[in-house]
Amino acid sequence: MNAARTGVVIVTHDTRSEALGVLASLRTHDGPIVLVDSGSMDGTAGAVRDAFPSVRVIELDNLGFGGAANVGVEALDAAVDTVVIANADVRFMPGSVAALRAAVDELPDVAVVGPRVQYPDGSHQASARRSPSVRDALVHGLIGWLVPSNPVTLRYRALDLTGPEVIDDVDVDWVSGCAFAVRRRAFDAVGGFDTKYRLFVEDVDLCDRLRTAGWRVRFVPAALVIHRVGASTAVHPLRARLAHARGLERYASDRMHGAQRLLRPFLWLGLAGWTLATTAATVSRRGRRSTTGERRSARRE
Repeated sequence: MNAARTGVVIVTHDTRSEALGVLASLRTHDGPIVLVDSGSMDGTAGAVRDAFPSVRVIELDNLGFGGAANVGVEALDAAVDTVVIANADVRFMPGSVAALRAAVDELPDVAVVGPRVQYPDGSHQASARRSPSVRDALVHGLIGWLVPSNPVTLRYRALDLTGPEVIDDVDVDWVSGCAFAVRRRAFDAVGGFDTKYRLFVEDVDLCDRLRTAGWRVRFVPAALVIHRVGASTAVHPLRARLAHARGLERYASDRMHGAQRLLRPFLWLGLAGWTLATTAATVSRRGRRSTTGERRSARRE
């Protein structure tokens, strides 16, 4: 019964091999699966239809992740009350979807549940975090990349709550949109993803709005997914950083009130510096980083 009422929505954009890979990792899932192809030009939709005829494929113009995910959730049957939403560049480990579903069922005031996320080489990915204050966002944006061990960045990444040694479920402020489960009733009540965030930060915004509405967000380390960061953005790193910076600016600006709005020029300055620094570091030989500033494994699955 739970499997039939648990839908999966995968969003893809020009990541055909990744889409086929994530669907292969979901072969044992008995519930409905929707793949939303958001403006791909690489034949993803046809390849998925050929390889996975039971998966519903929806082809759209490029709406961004949040807009495409909203369409996918709307396409699920009304009987589906929990939805797992994910990028194409994740792989679900055995039992992970069931563990996410169980965590949603366990506590009636939980809206979102995020899994433990690892890079393909098995290292930890900081996928569940605290929401930064405006001050912390400024500090993290300005120095988080250069000095990742600073107290503000460490608090934001919440490794004390969700690090690789953590085994217990815990409440967090937000979880990564790379893969998570959401109670459909809660998702619908807040209007789903805010589509003004086309790429990045839509997950932070969704979790914040759900928590404001009285719901809880949980990190569940028993559920495990593998995530190769940036499958659809690595080709254009500067474009990806600019999109991330715009999302951060929108999120912070929407939550600035009164005198705080005087800090907006400093926010723009910090984000501009962050965009240039992270882009330069990503394309250099000195290392590969995600847009969040973490190390990104160079190995593919």
